[in-house]
Amino acid sequence: MQLGGGDQASDKFVLSLDVGTTNIRAHIYNKSGSLKSSFTKRQHVIHPCPGWCELDPELLIKDIREVCNECIKGAALTPANIASIGITCMRATFVTWDRETNKPFHNLITWQDLRAANYVSTWNQSLTLRGLNIGAKFLHMVFRQRRHLAASVLKFMSSQVTMRLLWVLDKYPEIRQLAAEGRAMFGGTETWILWNLTGYSAHVTDYSCASATGLFDPFQMEWSSIVCNLLNIPLSMFPKIQDTSGKFGDTSPSVIGFELPITAVVADQQGAMFGHCCFNVGDVKCTMGTGTFLDLNTGNKPHASIAGLYPIVGWKIGSQVVFLAEGLCSDTGNVLEWAKSIGLIDDITESSQVAKSVSDSGGVYFVNAFSGLQAPFNDDKAVPAFMGMTFQTGKAQLVRALLESVAFRFKALYETALKETCIPLSMVRVDGGVSSNDFLVQLMSDLVDQRIERNQHGDMSCLGAAYLAGLASGVWQSLDDLRALRQCDMRFEPRPNWPDLKQHYRQWESAVRRTQNWYSSS
Repeated sequence: MQLGGGDQASDKFVLSLDVGTTNIRAHIYNKSGSLKSSFTKRQHVIHPCPGWCELDPELLIKDIREVCNECIKGAALTPANIASIGITCMRATFVTWDRETNKPFHNLITWQDLRAANYVSTWNQSLTLRGLNIGAKFLHMVFRQRRHLAASVLKFMSSQVTMRLLWVLDKYPEIRQLAAEGRAMFGGTETWILWNLTGYSAHVTDYSCASATGLFDPFQMEWSSIVCNLLNIPLSMFPKIQDTSGKFGDTSPSVIGFELPITAVVADQQGAMFGHCCFNVGDVKCTMGTGTFLDLNTGNKPHASIAGLYPIVGWKIGSQVVFLAEGLCSDTGNVLEWAKSIGLIDDITESSQVAKSVSDSGGVYFVNAFSGLQAPFNDDKAVPAFMGMTFQTGKAQLVRALLESVAFRFKALYETALKETCIPLSMVRVDGGVSSNDFLVQLMSDLVDQRIERNQHGDMSCLGAAYLAGLASGVWQSLDDLRALRQCDMRFEPRPNWPDLKQHYRQWESAVRRTQNWYSSS
């Protein structure tokens, strides 16, 4: 299948920009997929209130200019050597702004933000949503359409944009008025970046980013008029949706210092999936960074979940659309950072050896629910907790329990995907900073009885964005070209110890149940 744009750029490089929750990275790749240069700058995360998580949108654009230019300089290249730019971003992080002044109305509200938790709870318990669920269930019984099944179990989640955007519109009613006048604009991180980098000319997103907002209908492949009408969210604010790989516009020299075509925009997890070359149905990847994201390729049809897996668009290239079923745990890398901040570990990279220094956790269990519990537990009111500690409990047991909890959350997601989709799952491919922990990845392999491969590339989202940009600009011609570049630096084979792990896992599930619905009782 030919996807590329020709041979004229085959000898050039691709610049890939990755905007995450904690870091902004720029990578430059050559035609062989090797990293030529890299530059990283840490994000300044703002917590104005407990549970709130924001980023300064104007500072973000300044930092992107610095990161991209430093990366090009580090590669001893000029913009003329770059064929195109690919952008990958954290998802479900958004901002609204004034079309005339280009000024944001508020900070970027990130996917970890819990300010709308009460909105989520109220709407999920409302008669309105219950009526929608019942009506959709009846329609599914009659017509047997997957979109009706999905609507029959529709629940809002804090990790989605929906309720946080409704909170913003309620908090700042003037934004609704400006939306009616055509001035208020809404967009995810990627849309805000594109708007600025193109000199305020492109109010666009791609299908992968749109599908992760909670405001997109993957069965109709458009913004969800049902959800927006239900919540009175004006569709006039929304960006146009484009293919994942293709022309999004040219960068403005006055904004970023050079002019280059932007030929790919992809959400971070879908970008990692593409970077792993998970092009076939049943391919699975697990990214462990700030959070843990498990994605399963379900082919050309979206999956209608009843346990909290979310049907998202992996990517759209021309007529080819690939869907994923995704589950997430919001707290992974940030839990290790927390453990370091309180002195539980001195160095995150040493946590594997600390865990291996003891034979077990000494009956201690940890529930990583700083941001609530996501699929399959789905409880925003859960509380993080250590359980089972005694006077004999030491740091090593606590560290082991913490890492085990990450592996247990992965197993819960994996088993949910396996049970719900009935798709035979292939080997798992892992990436993200936390996946460098050998103890953790081996335990994950043991728990699901599946081989796990770890790629040598540290940032698969960036690589995926580069691949997608390069396909559109002629650096690569087909998916087969990309498959030929794929490398693996380590394989973890499952050990036959599930009988020993089974009771341990069941006891952790019991600990999870004890942490649920905690805050609603206070």
